[in-house]
Amino acid sequence: MARQCPREGLLIMSQDNTGILIVSEADCQRLISRGDAFEAVEAVFASMARGDAYNFPVIREAIGHADALYGFKSGFDRAGLALGLKSGGYWPGNMAQGLTNHQSTVFLFNPDTGQLKAVVGGNYLTAVRTAAASSVSISHLARKDAKVLGMVGAGHQSQFQLRAAAEQRNFERVVAWNAHPDMLPSLERVANDIGLPFQAVSQQELAAQADVIISITSAHEPLIMAEWVKPGTHLACMGTDTVGKQEMDPQLFARASIFTDEVAQSISLGEAQHAVSAGLLDASAITPLGAVINGAHPGRSSADEITLFDGTGVGLQDLAVADVAARLAAEQGAPRVSL
Repeated sequence: MARQCPREGLLIMSQDNTGILIVSEADCQRLISRGDAFEAVEAVFASMARGDAYNFPVIREAIGHADALYGFKSGFDRAGLALGLKSGGYWPGNMAQGLTNHQSTVFLFNPDTGQLKAVVGGNYLTAVRTAAASSVSISHLARKDAKVLGMVGAGHQSQFQLRAAAEQRNFERVVAWNAHPDMLPSLERVANDIGLPFQAVSQQELAAQADVIISITSAHEPLIMAEWVKPGTHLACMGTDTVGKQEMDPQLFARASIFTDEVAQSISLGEAQHAVSAGLLDASAITPLGAVINGAHPGRSSADEITLFDGTGVGLQDLAVADVAARLAAEQGAPRVSL
């Protein structure tokens, strides 16, 4: 039975199947593995490409306080029956306070009734689902013989990216660059932990050596130039999710085959926004990664082809992994609350 809270009217600790699940950050870290995230993201990309799932328009605004960006991502997956939204954003001063810069919470609703069914911590899930998206792209698009992984960026999410990517190919070493070199040792420790030699290099050296490049920064200017990237490279561009952000030279989009999570976001707020505005790329030339997963598109066509995944980060990714976390929490008897 639930217990009444007399002042606020909140029913807490319901042990039956009614009420709202509260899944904490600690719960998510305990429940969701990289494999879980990979499977959830791969499945929802496939569902999107089939037309079974769709994202609602993104709201993302500067709030005029703490230099923060705040907004909402939401959607519905008819196949997986995941309905909800992620509320949160980016607070650049959080690291100095011992907090992660990305802060978010996922709200899941019952698609049959519209009732709120779960509130799920979104910080860990954002990192693990973003890493899952790039690793799904590596799995389906990178050369099978890729040996060198290049990491552009060494912030909080880069560690998740490195661990997830290393599970997709038999990489022999990692080369990395970051605007603040003092942050690279933390990424080096992750590489060493998974048994990969690590070397800090320049941006141009990174592009010349890497078979797979992951960019995960908050940059607003090109970090990798088109002429630096060698044939056969796969790039997962994961940092650009807002109008004005940029990590890649737009000319690269004229050399590469372009894939994305969602075309509408790619051309409006993803990395492709700059190539499209410069007339170097048309939206019709961008392929949803889900089409490759479903077998409707062959993906990489040759060993020399440059492939680029524009990972804008869609709300359905968050809902997919949060729904798994909520299901696993419910299976383990997590308590519920009722408003």
